[in-house]
Amino acid sequence: MQFHLNGFRPGDPDIFPAAPKVRVPDVVVPDRVDVLIAGSGPAGLCLAAQLARVPEIRTMLVEPKLAPMEKGQADGINVRSMEMFQAFGFAEKVKRESVWINETTFWNPDPQKPENIHRVGRVQDVADGLSEMPHVLINQARVHDMYLDLMRNAPTRLTPDYGLKVSTLAVDETAKDYPVTVTLEHTAPGREGQTQIVRARYVVGCDGARSSVRKAIGGSLQGDAANQAWGVMDMLALTDFPDFRMKAIIQSAENGSVLLLPREGGYLVRIYVELDKLAADERVAERGLSADDIIAKAKRIFHPYTLDVKEVVWSSIYEIGHRLTNAFDDVSADASSDRTPRVLLAGDACHTHSPKAGQGMNVSMGDTFNLGWKLIAVLTGRSSPELLHSYTAERRAAAKALVEFDHRWARVIGTRSADDIDESMPRVQREFIANGEFTAGLTIRYEPSVLTGSEDWQHLATGFPVGMRFHSAPVIRLADAMPMQLGHAVEADGRWRLFAFAPADDSGQAGGAIDTLCDFLENSGLSPVWRHTGPDEDIDAVIDVRAVFQQGFRSLEHAAMPSLLRPKKGIYGLPDYEKVFCADVKSGEDIFALRDIDRAEGCVVIVRPDQYVSHVLPLSAHNELSRFFAGFLLPVREAVGEPA
Repeated sequence: MQFHLNGFRPGDPDIFPAAPKVRVPDVVVPDRVDVLIAGSGPAGLCLAAQLARVPEIRTMLVEPKLAPMEKGQADGINVRSMEMFQAFGFAEKVKRESVWINETTFWNPDPQKPENIHRVGRVQDVADGLSEMPHVLINQARVHDMYLDLMRNAPTRLTPDYGLKVSTLAVDETAKDYPVTVTLEHTAPGREGQTQIVRARYVVGCDGARSSVRKAIGGSLQGDAANQAWGVMDMLALTDFPDFRMKAIIQSAENGSVLLLPREGGYLVRIYVELDKLAADERVAERGLSADDIIAKAKRIFHPYTLDVKEVVWSSIYEIGHRLTNAFDDVSADASSDRTPRVLLAGDACHTHSPKAGQGMNVSMGDTFNLGWKLIAVLTGRSSPELLHSYTAERRAAAKALVEFDHRWARVIGTRSADDIDESMPRVQREFIANGEFTAGLTIRYEPSVLTGSEDWQHLATGFPVGMRFHSAPVIRLADAMPMQLGHAVEADGRWRLFAFAPADDSGQAGGAIDTLCDFLENSGLSPVWRHTGPDEDIDAVIDVRAVFQQGFRSLEHAAMPSLLRPKKGIYGLPDYEKVFCADVKSGEDIFALRDIDRAEGCVVIVRPDQYVSHVLPLSAHNELSRFFAGFLLPVREAVGEPA
């Protein structure tokens, strides 16, 4: 991270100077806000953490509970979410506190004694090369805490308004500003039923499967239920089960299945236990099941191993449902050309599924990581409101894929295949391996759109597929010889990244491909950097240009780099020394080889604020660069000159 740009400031660099007129929650409910977020779960907090960084955006986050979460609910953080946490700046803290899932083991009935279980397989949990990040488990409440810390330390000092929920809302399509009228209802003791009115430019419903926001815009969850009761429990226990600190999938002969997950801290363990089959019209609450039922069933499944539960930290009984909303925003398909979204949904408000694939919290945060930078771009005047149509287009497809996968995966865990007698590879292990990239969160691919270019030049960097997340790789920063991951240069700050990968004969010299590109971007009246960045802003405020060279860092001189790669910034005009990188030739992890980048031609890789690859272009494709950014960024200055 960088700080001290505009002068030395002591103290914690993660605490930003407060913006003027910071609002104190619970003191005054504002009449008007730019964004009202309903629900302080992972989706709501991920969105709030992004908006909180922008002083000119007034955000309100309402939560019917009276205090932050302390325990329970989701636990799994896949590698894609860990990459996102890196952009927010707390991945290292999560890695230190969490338990890393390195290996998954598989247990089936012993053919010699079917009443007993025995281990039939094991596999590395995350395949080599998928990500620099691990798959981890951590209490969802701790993830909440880290987002809350970001919000409290952001310029707006944003904190949730606890004890408030969205009761109703209405959108006035004729209103030019603040078109959403929201009725908030108090939930705190002594204030139940009291209401207040807030008008908002945008409302985002992150308020769960029973979402009031979804109901207010006429949305509904559609899908089916598996009619199967499951229990989940966080516990401290004594056992002789040998894989108690591994992720384990256990399938018994007669008693159902258990998914075992070690938890952070070295002692806590979570189990998901298959309980009773439900009738088609039966709800799980009608069975009156309890934590004792979960424990009793788990003991039978673990046989011949013992399980002595000493403390139940948290437990829940639930039934599996696979549902997807018919609307991610308040604009019907036939009206999308006439109006733009004002009310949007995220997380469980628009998709529900079982927790056993470990995707719920991850996909929910992915929703609002996608939405956050778009709202910021619209509210700060960088983009037109039409940009918000892309949220539904991109995230509904991702949610649909999740619901369909979870439908299959829940049945794989819950039933043993007849060919599982072949103990060399039981079905659940085969499916686990086959779906490894999906469960890691790495298969989402956004379709071509105004934000996602064509694949015409994909051959220049086949390891950076257009529409998929930017797959990081090791590099060496030139100015200080710092080994690092290139993807870690993409922070959750709303900026676009333009990575220029140099041809083999390019060392940044005058007239070379990198120098020519930088000269165009810095000085041409057709440059997207020039057109979309204000004259009083740092040159990298909107599009952050960085270069990667094939030579080792000792072969290049930072002072010889084009001026755009050494931009002068801030009130003192201090140079930014962190724009130029080299391949890590010493370790042998050469990014050009790892990501199959054309060594002769090089290329430009454009990366969105949410870490997805938007385009791959030749270094000389200056006009294409300009047209691409003009498709979604509003000009600050009119183009000067004619395309070459």
